[in-house]
Amino acid sequence: MRKSQARPLSQPLSLPLPSLADRGFWLGPVFRRAADRHGAVFVTLDRPLDVSPSLGVDLSYTVLADVVEELSGRLWEAGVRPSEQVVVHKADNVDIMLLTCAASRIGAVPVLLSPALAPQVAGQLLARLRRPWLITDSATLDGLKDLALSGLVRRTLSVDDAPGAEPLAKYAGAEPPPPVRLHPREPALITHSSGTTGVPKLAVHCAQTMWNRLVPQQAMGWPTRGEPAALHMSFVHSRFYHLLGVLLHFGSPLVLITDPDPAAVGPLLVRHRPGIVETHPNTFVLWEELADAPGAPLSRVRSYGSTFDAIHPRTVRRLLGASRRRTPWLIQLYGQSETGPVAFQVVTRRGAARVDGRRVGIGIPGFTRVRVTDAEGRRVAPGTPGRIEARTRGRILTYLGMPERYDRQLTDGWWEMGDMGYRSRLGGLYLIDREVDQIDAVHSNLEVEDALMSRLEELREVVIVPGADREPVPVVCVRGERPLDPERWRQATAGLPAMAEPRQWRFEDLPMTATWKVKRVEIARMLAGTRAEGARA
Repeated sequence: MRKSQARPLSQPLSLPLPSLADRGFWLGPVFRRAADRHGAVFVTLDRPLDVSPSLGVDLSYTVLADVVEELSGRLWEAGVRPSEQVVVHKADNVDIMLLTCAASRIGAVPVLLSPALAPQVAGQLLARLRRPWLITDSATLDGLKDLALSGLVRRTLSVDDAPGAEPLAKYAGAEPPPPVRLHPREPALITHSSGTTGVPKLAVHCAQTMWNRLVPQQAMGWPTRGEPAALHMSFVHSRFYHLLGVLLHFGSPLVLITDPDPAAVGPLLVRHRPGIVETHPNTFVLWEELADAPGAPLSRVRSYGSTFDAIHPRTVRRLLGASRRRTPWLIQLYGQSETGPVAFQVVTRRGAARVDGRRVGIGIPGFTRVRVTDAEGRRVAPGTPGRIEARTRGRILTYLGMPERYDRQLTDGWWEMGDMGYRSRLGGLYLIDREVDQIDAVHSNLEVEDALMSRLEELREVVIVPGADREPVPVVCVRGERPLDPERWRQATAGLPAMAEPRQWRFEDLPMTATWKVKRVEIARMLAGTRAEGARA
């Protein structure tokens, strides 16, 4: 019988623990430490901060360190205290990160909720917390108007003049208190899972497990230390904060992007010539347009970073081909919110021509191990498909409000990733599909999607989901919303498993998470609903 081992949370502590300082990653001091170490390194935004629009878009480590401390003073003056939960749920902007660091600086526990969450889902997540503080804005708060917020949150603060909330500006100029550091095994950050298969889960991180994720990523970042970095990532995802910790440690100038439109991003990258670029895999597909854009915006990139989801081989080849550096590479990380990266691989320009989109790399030596098991938890032979499990020092403490769900995924320290895959004889890990997405008639949806993306350059995205009779249904998005050419589709699908006729959608109509992961289960439900409505009509 498979047995679960979960460590219960103890009572919060708020005493400084200097002897353990090197064994934890705390977000509160990251900008001040970076400013003290590297000086006024530039930080460029593509839109002003909502909490301080007068600062403009050309900032620095020092300016952001000052903003974090000033915001922590406002929160303290408002009444926020150590170990209290502070929900940050507002429109997408860099100040999500700054508010997170400010709450952490005074020992509070930031809870990051994506601005893309449906109001009723946000309400369900708020209900799992213990009457947290809520920091929001007018538009987001208006979307929550049907929720009984007074029974869910302690008080509501707003970065603007939202009706029914206290403006944070009311506490401007308050003296920042001394920083507070919680015990390294106590909750330090709460994020949520992607929610691709339902209501997201709240993942509880602590400083110690965050440190165990940070250290190997710092080692990976050593070859590009100090290179300017352009990032378009979800500010509510834990991966962003670990990458931020790496870049600040090495003193990299930062370009922080909220609008991924290539027309806006191209000139920004031409001006700053980043050596590091990281975003979501689906955004990289969009940024394929930048490979041939005026001014060669990707010409100085030495390292691309891809995580959150699988990346198509076609996209890898185009990105690496756009760089004029001698040996550019792409680092792919495989993992999830609950574990952090558990496997990685590096793809070079030479290797991109033969890259297998299903290979996600090997475990991180000294920090993670991966294995593939059958339904009873027994390790399977190389090449045999099974459930992917990971053993990592970076695993979260628990799911808040759902400890039994957490326990079900943990067996003797091995975490079930929810993916199906196999390992090669040399230890390489290959991803087949999410377990819930598998279709009997298709060995790997992801593999077929990779093939179609490589054969049809006009595709912006293709997603294969089960139809009403469990038949494979391809949902396609074409660049420029042009009609899909039936003859090109017929040629591209030659040799692939039999599928239903393709459904063409606008890319913007695909249901997605904050990290642009496509919600396949929801697409299948939408197709079923469309079919049902058609039958009634």
